[in-house]
Amino acid sequence: MTDTPARLLNLLSLLQTPREWPGSELAERLGVTTRTIRRDVERLRDLGYPVQATMGAIGGYRLAAGAAMPPLVLDDEEAVAIAVGLRAGAGHAVEGIEEASVRALAKLEQVLPSRLRHRVAALQAATVPLTRGDGATVDPRTLTVMASAATGQERLRFAYRKGDGTETQRLVEPHRLVSTGRRWYLVAYDIDRGDWRTFRVDRVSEPFATGARFVQRELPAADAAEFMSRSLARLQPTYRVVVDLEAPAAFVAARLPRAIGSPATIDERRCRLDITTADSLEWVAFRLALLDCEFRVHEPRELIEHLRELGARISRAAPAEPGPAGG
Repeated sequence: MTDTPARLLNLLSLLQTPREWPGSELAERLGVTTRTIRRDVERLRDLGYPVQATMGAIGGYRLAAGAAMPPLVLDDEEAVAIAVGLRAGAGHAVEGIEEASVRALAKLEQVLPSRLRHRVAALQAATVPLTRGDGATVDPRTLTVMASAATGQERLRFAYRKGDGTETQRLVEPHRLVSTGRRWYLVAYDIDRGDWRTFRVDRVSEPFATGARFVQRELPAADAAEFMSRSLARLQPTYRVVVDLEAPAAFVAARLPRAIGSPATIDERRCRLDITTADSLEWVAFRLALLDCEFRVHEPRELIEHLRELGARISRAAPAEPGPAGG
């Protein structure tokens, strides 16, 4: 193999497998001398790949963890597996990894050969994920198109279904995608309306980048997350929720989505959740019921009333067992 770049890529692909390669075996695999292997290893090190060498009869080369993440070389099966996994993480808003999943998926799908894109799409279409059901799912392709347009500063066109069911066509300058833990939103400048807007991604269809570039406008907020919070506060009522829970703060925090907030410790057995939320009271009641501990709601009054009605409805659904038949 006389093509040095191709040989380096093949060598890197071999070294990325979790084993140690003797220099003689690498040389045989690549059809070169062990001296060439030593030179190629030095070239990889110069490019930032931490290739370690061990001496002795069973010594060889292996790729170790470094200070920075170097580019990876993936075979077809690995690329398909990663793309499918990223689509699952992005499309269902897995808390904590959702935005990173979209960024990584956009980069990967940009360079996937068409044959692998088809395999990823086919596998995605043939599987049905079992999700928790407390958040809207979206098409991962919609997310990656939006993410790529925002990164490349390309105007984006899409069909949008408003809350009342009205279908509209939008032309926007995408700024950022924001995940609230249950839903995805796009923060963008709406060209036709001449103002900043937020769009629920699960209501978007047929998105495509127009190719027209734009210069990023100044967002009227510190960042997209703050702008999103303000928009949600304007669109729906907010409630101050105060709840005492009969469980340690660490126990409760591990069972609550981060978007809700963190409880404060009262003592080693109790904690208090004091938050302001724009989520529906039905969803707040649902999340509290899943905490697997006793709790008492102090406010708001609407949540207390909803829990009373819900408790009565559940009690009616599970009537007391009839006693033994009398003689």
